[in-house]
Amino acid sequence: MSDQLARIDAPLAPGSTIGIIGGGQLGRMLAASAARLGFATLILEPQQDCPAAQTANRQIVAAYDDSAALDEMARLCDVVTYEFENVPDASAVALQSIVPLSPPQIALTTSQDRLLEKQFLQASDIPVAPFKTVDTGAQLSAALNAFGGGVLKTRRFGYDGKGQRVFKSAECDDPDAVLAETGAGPYVLEQLVDFKSEFSIVAARSWHGEVACFEPARNEHEDGILRRSTVPSGLAAQALSEAMDIAGKLLNGLDYVGVIGIEFFETADGILVNEFAPRVHNSGHWTDTACQTSQFEQHIRAICGLPLGSADRHSDCVMENLLGDEASDIAALMHDARVSVTLYGKAQSRKGRKMGHLNRLLPLTGV
Repeated sequence: MSDQLARIDAPLAPGSTIGIIGGGQLGRMLAASAARLGFATLILEPQQDCPAAQTANRQIVAAYDDSAALDEMARLCDVVTYEFENVPDASAVALQSIVPLSPPQIALTTSQDRLLEKQFLQASDIPVAPFKTVDTGAQLSAALNAFGGGVLKTRRFGYDGKGQRVFKSAECDDPDAVLAETGAGPYVLEQLVDFKSEFSIVAARSWHGEVACFEPARNEHEDGILRRSTVPSGLAAQALSEAMDIAGKLLNGLDYVGVIGIEFFETADGILVNEFAPRVHNSGHWTDTACQTSQFEQHIRAICGLPLGSADRHSDCVMENLLGDEASDIAALMHDARVSVTLYGKAQSRKGRKMGHLNRLLPLTGV
């Protein structure tokens, strides 16, 4: 990172304060891990009864771009991180000149825009699916004809399948209406990928450049939402090695500090990166019970200047997201003694909303 930006050169002492932008379940679990290591946490989140406020020491109830709130966070915290990637870019710029910000603003900015993300990956010699930019209905028609179909995505603010539309062929009767229905533009159209599996890597990098990768997990999605992640993934050894190499290249290329989640496609011709998230990741929840060091503790270690923990796993694991009312009967979920349940403290459930997850541990069988 630039010498003009605040950074950490020595490990933070217990009792130091970590600022977390965002009050969702990831912030909640980060705060819990921080407490185990003796750190205090301060949450910036406009929702007063947010999940993270239940485990943090303090909350600033304000918008993510509230200048007074950002000034207060910078004054009270020794390091600041975030638990979601749609933090306003201006907020990150303002913070990182005063207090160490991890991951860095460049990672946030790059991941917020699918076009910038793909361009960065290409420039880093990291393989991605062919894509075209789309701003108009005419450009959509041309891109569909070039690819014979594709996946239309908004460049910003899409998640869990939102802001996306799949075309199995080049046919599109009213491209302008399709763009209006998909969400606010601009857009990218990605060529459809004939993949054998989807998998992800959760990895970490320290302030001093130390890198640790957790084992890739095979992911299964339903209606655009991650349903389960499984380790071992069943990937071939070459694909495992290539994916870990890509993770290291990406972390070093961004001069990254903290945990990152990278999603991949496994194809007959090799692996492709789908996208990355500059934060702890849903597909890494299995690390909480199957590894000596969870992704949440690893993130706290990294951003506080502490040595990274072991990323080795001691068990096989299947992580399943609990959606909507699936988390309402915790006793039934825990009937299997191998199952560990984590609930997110959300007051209201609704269809498709992530309310918690469970990890089912199994004896270690290898990779």
